[in-house]
Amino acid sequence: MHPENGNGRLFARIAVAVLVATLLTALPARAAEIDEQRELFERVYETVERGDWSPVDDLPAAERELLERYVLWPDLRAAWLRANTGELPDTLFSDFFDTYGALRPARELRYRYALSLGRQGRLGDFHRIYERFYEGSGVARLDCLALQSDIDAGRLARVPGRALDLWLVGTSQVDECDPVFAYLKEDGLIGPLEYRKRFALAIESREFQLARWLAKKIDDTHVAIAATWQRAQSDPGTFLENHSRKANSEAYREQLVYAAERLTYRDPVAAHGVWRDVERRYGFSAEQKLRTRRHIALWMARDNLPDGYRLLASLPRAAQDDEVMRWRARVSLRDGKWRRLLLDIDAMDDAERTTEAWRYWHAVAALRSGRAIDARAELEALSKERSYYGFLAADELGSEYAFDNSSLPADNEALAAVANRPDMIRARELFLVGMESRGRSEWNAAIDMLTAEEKRQAAILAHRWGWHSRAIATVSSLGEYDDLEIRYPLPWQSEFESHASAARIEPTWAYGVARSESLFMRDVRSSAGAIGLMQLMPGTGRAVAREIRLPWSGVATLTDPEKNIRLGTSYLGRMAERFGGNHVLATAAYNAGPHRVDEWLPEHGAEDTRAWIENIPFNETRNYVKKVMAAKAIFHWRMTGDVWRISEELGRVIAPEELQLAAR
Repeated sequence: MHPENGNGRLFARIAVAVLVATLLTALPARAAEIDEQRELFERVYETVERGDWSPVDDLPAAERELLERYVLWPDLRAAWLRANTGELPDTLFSDFFDTYGALRPARELRYRYALSLGRQGRLGDFHRIYERFYEGSGVARLDCLALQSDIDAGRLARVPGRALDLWLVGTSQVDECDPVFAYLKEDGLIGPLEYRKRFALAIESREFQLARWLAKKIDDTHVAIAATWQRAQSDPGTFLENHSRKANSEAYREQLVYAAERLTYRDPVAAHGVWRDVERRYGFSAEQKLRTRRHIALWMARDNLPDGYRLLASLPRAAQDDEVMRWRARVSLRDGKWRRLLLDIDAMDDAERTTEAWRYWHAVAALRSGRAIDARAELEALSKERSYYGFLAADELGSEYAFDNSSLPADNEALAAVANRPDMIRARELFLVGMESRGRSEWNAAIDMLTAEEKRQAAILAHRWGWHSRAIATVSSLGEYDDLEIRYPLPWQSEFESHASAARIEPTWAYGVARSESLFMRDVRSSAGAIGLMQLMPGTGRAVAREIRLPWSGVATLTDPEKNIRLGTSYLGRMAERFGGNHVLATAAYNAGPHRVDEWLPEHGAEDTRAWIENIPFNETRNYVKKVMAAKAIFHWRMTGDVWRISEELGRVIAPEELQLAAR
């Protein structure tokens, strides 16, 4: 949904409520024909989305009338208008907005239509839409088009202030702002002072390319400053080693701090060595010294380097925050320093110390330190949790897992009422015709208007429809965690079982990965570019498809559930094989990449897998491995009725050379 101002959002909510109320009476007549309507929609949509309306015009009159009564008719019409924006008469758009303006497809189309008007130079028409729906939304593209409209119309009173606000940012602005900035320059409203202000913002945002461009408009001194920042960014080691006392200014000291931070990511040992020398030679502030020491110490600990714990422990009390205390405890755990681990955990603040992770490790450390009575009490309390640490605690005690499955009660009358809401019907139909992303947006908007009890019934409906991501998300938002059939469903079970078997892995593991990766959303894409149920990168998917001789059609292959499951289980099986059957390492490799896992393995000997997991440097991967292991245990119970104990998977992580010797 594109931003609209407060009045626009209020209008939309009121209009949706009115639409829900007025359409309820028509639903029973439509229910019997909705399957046929859905089939007609799917038959024509792909062609219509490309801008060709002829498949609809070619339908027999009865089918055309049936399709026009379909709840997704506005989406079909919007798709055609969207594909032909800028080419069709304005009346078609205005009529559509008048009829369907409260619906999401109309709001999305309105945004595109408004942009089209602005880019065509029809700024007056654009401005009328902007004032009603987008003013104050903070969308730079729209704001700059509105300012162009003001300039063209001679409404200049507010232009300088608003335009300068858009100019004075530390990042590059959208192209639509260029004419506005040109006006400011021609009118003498952007001068050396404004360039200096924006230069400072660009440096603060670490946008050094923009800073260098701005510097050329100021003077050679600023050009040199920008170039120095770029050197600190591109080659921080050399920058630090070639430091110059002659440049001992506030700006230069901040550049040295920045270079030390950059070098730490690449080589914490080198950063530690060079920083000790640099720190003595310059008048850094106490904050700069503390920030840099903390950064280096954390990365020494994360990379399992000598002196990591000592550096963390030697930080002043002001720097002993939650992250520092977590890594002190992790290093103590990795080193098997049980009494020190107890002290580290006891020194945490209450909120951190009482998390499941540190409750568990405090109990284990107490047990290893001879405090069995205290340890057992802590473990018994934790073993009542249905979680990674709850299962580990149960393993320590040899007790049963607390699955505690309890189904949400279904109320048939309430289910029918929720199912028959037009906004819920729209969401469901978008899901059923394969437009899941749009459907999720519609679902989320519809859910916001329901009571807690109606949301519970909606979650049951979504589960029955096979829309598992919405069912899981909805019960989680309510704090309802005990219906394991809803929270850990078994979609595409035959595909998971057959392809997991072919890959020589357990389907429960594959299910754990798929749920953790996507909540079973077949079309979802991550910010990194991974796609589908098991979140495969296109390059990985293509390579695995070639290996298993699966025809490859790019994104279409990855969004096909059956093919995605086949590719994902095959890749998971390859990771298991690469790491000697260790599913923990394979799970970490699935998330972070096998080469990173190689870097995290012990150089010699072996270490407790539980401790290895806690010391994974990436927060995302560390939490992901725990989530998958817990999910595997729950899926195993769901599929077999038996308990698979997590500790069976958590033996020892072995150094690569010893793993190779064992393989021989």
